[in-house]
Amino acid sequence: MPLARRPLLAAIVAGALSLVAGAAFAGETKVAVAANFTEPAKAIAEKFEKATGHKATLSFGSSGQFYAQIANGAPYEVFLSADVERPQKAESEGLAVAGSRFTYATGRLVLWSKISGLVDGKGAVLASGKFQKLSIADPKAAPYGLAAVETLTKLKLQDALKPKIVTGSSITQAYQYVQTGAAELGFVALSQVIDDKGGSRWVVPKADHTPIDQQAVLLKTGENSEAAKAFLAFLKGREAKAIIRRYGYEVR
Repeated sequence: MPLARRPLLAAIVAGALSLVAGAAFAGETKVAVAANFTEPAKAIAEKFEKATGHKATLSFGSSGQFYAQIANGAPYEVFLSADVERPQKAESEGLAVAGSRFTYATGRLVLWSKISGLVDGKGAVLASGKFQKLSIADPKAAPYGLAAVETLTKLKLQDALKPKIVTGSSITQAYQYVQTGAAELGFVALSQVIDDKGGSRWVVPKADHTPIDQQAVLLKTGENSEAAKAFLAFLKGREAKAIIRRYGYEVR
């Protein structure tokens, strides 16, 4: 082979070897994600894969349902809950790695309707009774549902509105009830309607419910997974935080 071509061949071989090595070290992690965090999690997982080569396979649902699955041996390695209670419980019960728990976002609750002008800027529509159905997420399984109940209780409207409440299994289903017209309005996550240009909304004051601090934790099944640990590290980083803020969450 001519001497002039040898450096080019060496560069091609080195590049191919680096690609093979990168593929060999790239891993995959299974992540259980609270339903309210669906869109930001998808965006973060895409950036994560580009930055690290690791793949995050995401599953979405209510925090309560995920905790029950994890306690029964579901193979998730990372848990992004919509509350503090369940990651804390996972840690105390030996289902999660001690010291791995942290708050990745604080959510905001919104009363939302597809109907323009129905929801006013102070949420007075709730007391007016000018609607047939109000959707909320299951307060036993979804922290946003619990925040909705706390808000109604603070407004002294829980008993009066009880017959009008339709309950979704998760915040996604609560949103779908309003989106499809099954309910005229509902309590949803701000992240779900952040880009919605129509309709009407009231961002519930923080003082009306317990803060929706959302915590992440490394599960015992992911203790030896480089991909799982890398995903949590990425979640704490600047790129991920920018995405989280973009969807209306507060970040520490």
